[in-house]
Order: sequence, then C-alpha cells, then structure tokens
Amino acid sequence: MSPQPPTIWPTDAARNAGVLSRDENDTVKFARLRKNWLLIRSMLALHPREFSLAFLGAAVFALGTVASSFAIRWVIDNVILERFESGDVSGATVATGLGLVIGIGLVRAVGVVFRRAAASAGMWRVAETYTNQVLGRLVEQPVGWHRRHADGDLVARGGVDTETTVSVIAPIPFATSTVLMIFISTIWLFVIDIPLGVVALVVFPLVVMTNVVYERSVSVHYTTAQGQLGEFSAAVHESFEGVQLVKSYGAEARETERLAELADRVRASRVKAIRLRTWFEALQDVIPAVTNIGLVLLGAVRVRSGDVTVGEFTSVIFLFTLLVLPLRLIGYALSELPRSMAAWLRIQEVTTEPIEPDPSLDLGIAPEGVGVRFDHVTFAHRNDLAPALVDVDLDIPAGTIAAIVGPTGAGKSTMADLALGIVAPQQGQVSLAPGSRSIVFQEAFLLAGTVRDNIVLGHDFTDDEIWAALEIAAAAEFVAALPQRLETVVGERGVSLSGGQRQRVALARALIRRPSLLILDDTTSALDPATEATVLERLRSSLSEATVLLVASRPSTIALADEVVFVEAGRVSAHGVHADLMASSPSYRRLVEAFESDRAGAA
Repeated sequence: MSPQPPTIWPTDAARNAGVLSRDENDTVKFARLRKNWLLIRSMLALHPREFSLAFLGAAVFALGTVASSFAIRWVIDNVILERFESGDVSGATVATGLGLVIGIGLVRAVGVVFRRAAASAGMWRVAETYTNQVLGRLVEQPVGWHRRHADGDLVARGGVDTETTVSVIAPIPFATSTVLMIFISTIWLFVIDIPLGVVALVVFPLVVMTNVVYERSVSVHYTTAQGQLGEFSAAVHESFEGVQLVKSYGAEARETERLAELADRVRASRVKAIRLRTWFEALQDVIPAVTNIGLVLLGAVRVRSGDVTVGEFTSVIFLFTLLVLPLRLIGYALSELPRSMAAWLRIQEVTTEPIEPDPSLDLGIAPEGVGVRFDHVTFAHRNDLAPALVDVDLDIPAGTIAAIVGPTGAGKSTMADLALGIVAPQQGQVSLAPGSRSIVFQEAFLLAGTVRDNIVLGHDFTDDEIWAALEIAAAAEFVAALPQRLETVVGERGVSLSGGQRQRVALARALIRRPSLLILDDTTSALDPATEATVLERLRSSLSEATVLLVASRPSTIALADEVVFVEAGRVSAHGVHADLMASSPSYRRLVEAFESDRAGAA
C-alpha cells in the first residue's frame, strides 16, 4: 500500500465557508441539530449508569424546585397573612410550614448531590474512554500513517480536544431538568392564574429560542478556533522539538513570529465567539429581569382584583427567580455545545479513520540462506511522485553485514524502511529470514527515563542480558561509570549523554532482542573509527546468524562490511565486495573518494 499525501481533515468551518441557499441553509441547520443530538447521545451511552443517576437527581431537584414555590405560597397564605389578619397562628400550622420548607429543601439537596456527583463521574469517565480510544487508534496505526500527521495535532486530539468534548456533558442533566421545570411550572402557573400562565408560555420559549439562535451563530467560530488550536499545538510541538536547531541558527525571532501568528488566529476566533457569548449572557439576564418587572405589575393588578392571593403571586415571583439560574444553565450548555462538537469531530476523525494495513504483514519469507530479498521492488513515496526505487532485485545472504551506499536521495533509507516493514512496495515483494527485526536510526531517540528503561522498553530482560548487549555496543564501560549505572536517569531525549553514548545505548536496545535482521541507518556515524570497528566485530561474533543492513556514508564503515550494495537513482547499480567495486565501478569509486575528501577536509 503506497503512502498517500498528508491527510487534511475537514472541518465545519471549511464546509460552511461558501454562500448557501435557503434550502441548503435548512439542510445545514438540520444536520447541525442531528450532529448535536448524536454527540450528546453517544456520550451518554458510554456510561449510562452514571448519567441515569444524574438525570434522576436532576428530576428530583426540578420537582423540588417547583414544590418549593408551592410551599412559599402555603406559608404566606396560611402563616404570614393569617398572623397579620387574625393576630394568631396555631403551632401546628407553623410546624407544617416549617416541615414543608425544610423537607422540600432536603429533597432538593439530595437531588443536587446525586446530580452533581453522578454527572461529574460520568463526564470524566467519558473523557477517559475517548482518550483511550484516541490513544488506542494511534497505537494501531502503522508508522507510515504517523509520518503523514503532525505529532502536536495528534497530541491535541487526545488531550485538549477530549477535555473540550466532555465540557458540555456535566451540565446536560441539569439543563434537561430545566425543561422539566419549565413544563411543570407552566402548568402550575396556568392552574394559579391563566394570564400569569400566558406570560410563562411566551417567556420560556423566548429564552429557549435565544439559546438556539446563539448556538447557531457561535458554532462556526468555535469550530474554526478548535481546528486552529490543533495547528497551533502542532507548531509548538515542532518548535520545541527543534529547539537546538532554532537556537543554533538564531531563528528565535522567526519562530516567535510564526507561533504568534498562529496564536493570533486562535485568539481572533475565540474573541468573536466570546463577543457573541457576552451579548447572549446579557440577554439571559435582561429577559428574566424584565419578565419579573412585568409580573410584578400584572400580579399587583390580579391581587387587587382578587383573582390571585398574595401567596400565589409571591410563589410566581419566587418560581421565576428560581428559574433564572437553570435557564442560564441551558444557555451554558448550548454555549459549550459548539466547542464540544468541534472537538468531538476532531476526535472522530482519528477514531473512525480506518486502520491502514500494516506493511510488515506483507513481508514474505526468504529462502533458506537468504537474509533479505528484494524481488523486482518498485516504491514511490506518493503516487504523484517519481519512484524512489525502481525494479530493485537483490539477495543478501543471511549472516552478512551489507553496506548500502549511494549519493543523497538514491533510495538507501527507503530500502531500510522496506526491509523493516515500515512501508510496502507498489510492485514486487520484500522477503526476510524468519525472526525479529530491529533498527537503530541515525538520530538515536532516548526516553526521559533510566538507561535500563531505554534498553528494555517494557520487556523483561535480566541484568546479565542488558550488560551483554551493552558490551557488544561498546557501551558497558561508560554505563558502569554513570552515578547509578543502569538506574541513571538520562533526561529527555538522553540529554545527559553525548551523541555517541546515545547511539550505543540505542544499539544495545536493538541487540538485546537478538534480531535476525538488524538495520543500522548511519548509526555509527557518531562513533570514532576504532569504536566503530569494535562494535561491528562484536556484531559478527555475537550475532553471527543475523543479517545486518548498514546504511553508510563513511569509508571506514563501508570497508568493514562483508559486501556493498551501491544504489544510484533508485536502482541497484552494483553489488559486491568493496575492493571489487572500487575497481569495477567508476561511479562507486568517485563517490567513495568524495566521501574520503569530505572527511579529510573536515579533519
């Protein structure tokens, strides 16, 4: 399977960038509602027990809130007014009023505890589930897939996007209970007084419509901002990964300007969204406040006419006051919904993308006595580019140290990738001798753990096996001199070790697995010739049956190999012993002489 061009994941901002007709707009609105419902439903379905408890607690709270207005009405009409009018109230009546207020308050408190605890637990369990899904998919995808995607963007999808996605789920039980409160409150207001019920019938839908209009207006800005945040995360990751390069070339100002520009894009989209949110929250305050003023005027008229009692009128005002916060919760949930939707779509782009076939599974089994076979292999990094390798036909005997030599861009590293199973050829077949494979890259990567951690990488190896691998890699002496020997922490990327030390630890990591195929991608370039010769000689004696592919550009390395594969323009131009190629291939001789001249000039 050939690598494809870098994936550009679509976003709503890109899809909705054009001018839409009315029918297209309706379709987009319906699609948005459908996606919002899909988002909420998918998260609730992940951990239904927790969210069922949260909804139950929210429903108890909603019923308790409406019941509290009934209690206020009863206390005012039967205790307070009775005391003013008759001058005396029985103890039983006072006790009943206290019991109503305290009992309903306790019921509401229990509902709040269940709602908040269960909703929070459900939210973080959903976050854990999504994070595991993203990380699981990233682990399953082959190396070629990762090469086409920015590391920082993938990290953002498993971290920032996950947290943003679940931010909407915690208030959902409370927001839905508000709908129940509105429904019951409207009925209750109609029971008390029809004009007051009409006010509720007008105001409540008005508040809901305000929320809907806001959600539609702000979604595009949050979607754009979330995508730009991924780009910014990728750029920051790249900049910090290349901090040595940036500082070496004095490019700090350039990097600062580049990151500042990306950050400004995120800020601009967020500011637009926040401006809309500011107007929306102002409306959320104004509408209930104006409604309460209107209710006071209308209630005064209704009380004077005797259509409602003072207690009933007070309970209405009290109920509207209690509903202000829940109504704001609907607004909060809808304001978070666009951000959560944008982040969720970015997560889904990773988790729903098909797992690409693992090229290593397409490797064939080489005939006995052959370590690596390229059978008329052709490979292009992209379908629209010229092939990096063309009709390569090659056999390397098992147990051979073979140097792959060629000018820059000839296809040496591509041959190593094919042999390792990182990529698969478009034509032909790569076959290997049975057994495991290991590679040591030119730039050795060490984790920020101990020497032991970097060698075993989670596997079980004894100390004797570790020291034996270090001995072959000519690393035992310097590791033994470290403060805590194998338990010495090397720092991020092995910063406390020199380049040659990092390469030897990486080489020990490969050797301890006793591979049948060992690929060294210019690995020994950081070693002096004497150490390099020692390492290769120990490889011969300790891994006599292993095949070693040595991508080399140093004459001393090439001379130590059993045979040389000379690659030019993606083709194997010559194959044989170094001395023979020096005599028979002018191109090879000129290249090696050029290597020697460069080394002499550098010295």
